[in-house]
Amino acid sequence: MPAGPRICYRTDGPADGVPLLLVSGLGRDLTAWPRRLVDGLVDNGFRVIRFDNRDAGRSSQIPTPPPSLLRQLLARPRPDAYDLGDMAADAHGLLDHLGIDRAHVVGVSMGGMIAQTLAARHPGRVASLTSIFSTTGARGVGQPAVSTIARLARRPAATREKAVERHLALLAHIASATFPPDHALERAWAAAAWHRGGEARTRGAVARQIGAVQASGDRTAELRRITAPTLVVHGDTDRVVHPSGGRATAEAIPGARHVEIAGMAHHLAPGVLDRLVDLISDLARASDPTAVSTVDAQVARAGGPA
Repeated sequence: MPAGPRICYRTDGPADGVPLLLVSGLGRDLTAWPRRLVDGLVDNGFRVIRFDNRDAGRSSQIPTPPPSLLRQLLARPRPDAYDLGDMAADAHGLLDHLGIDRAHVVGVSMGGMIAQTLAARHPGRVASLTSIFSTTGARGVGQPAVSTIARLARRPAATREKAVERHLALLAHIASATFPPDHALERAWAAAAWHRGGEARTRGAVARQIGAVQASGDRTAELRRITAPTLVVHGDTDRVVHPSGGRATAEAIPGARHVEIAGMAHHLAPGVLDRLVDLISDLARASDPTAVSTVDAQVARAGGPA
């Protein structure tokens, strides 16, 4: 991708599987997608593509200064900030690099915003869209709880140990008692993610991503241009993106289906992963006849029902 940032990516599943692009959220790298979800999608015949957004993991760190804490709190991005359109262009460039004409696209949180933007601006490239606990950018919906804002605005951890501690503390605040996290897996992920790109976080990478969201403003009008079959998934106990953000997203996108999962919070917990795999796979089968035959063929080849 010579025209833009260098994007680190990983693929899972058969080379001839149905392409499915996963777009990560704020400060998360490609390893943040739970292995159980990735494997479930692969078992359903998808070629799963994950990547590090710019300013995350092993993708390019952007050399512009990050917004100050005051700018973040006032939602006043720097004039040189990149935006969600730039991040969607990274995803579009990755599809070009891989020679993929159309893909089913799944985004979580900020990744949902990037996926929405990709679907709105490049409709021919998105076979279906799944937006998980995301929002429209309108100020009246999807706002984090006051108790969450203070936690998100803290300065980045300076060591691996502090990063792990910070991750587990945030998880205790935003996760769900109904669908609890696997703390051993979360601890291991946070430590590994630090080695993949944690040092970059101390240089303002996450702040720049926050600036990208804020620079994009209210995207409701743009979402109305999405033509891809769309599923919007949200939890009713989300403290990071209020459930009103999911409802507003579904209302803005023509024909979107809205699924609000009782007890789900802002976390891809083990207890919701199988349902998410089913929802994503069902949307792909319903929206793309090619995907139906190809996924069924992959399942049959794996020894499952044809």
